[in-house]
Amino acid sequence: MSTKKDILSTEEVARIARLARLEPAPDKLERYAGQLGDILEHMEILAEVDVTGVDPLYSPVEHETVFREDVAKRRATREQILSNAPQDDGAFYIVPKIV
Repeated sequence: MSTKKDILSTEEVARIARLARLEPAPDKLERYAGQLGDILEHMEILAEVDVTGVDPLYSPVEHETVFREDVAKRRATREQILSNAPQDDGAFYIVPKIV
């Protein structure tokens, strides 16, 4: 396994930051290179784990999906809904024309 310094150079970190449209301070690049190196080392360790025959896990908690019938219900009258409009014609909202 390579050392942290061999994994990412400060130039590579600066290039990655530019791709992400970030502008880290030059004095922080060494620190970020070390932190990203630690993350990549951990990913290398995880890549070595044998997961043959293990089904993908989408959530560590089993969730029961509760379905309800999709039924349209009228909860307000047209008059109640139009009462919030600054202007209406009795059936629809009236809005200014924007071109």
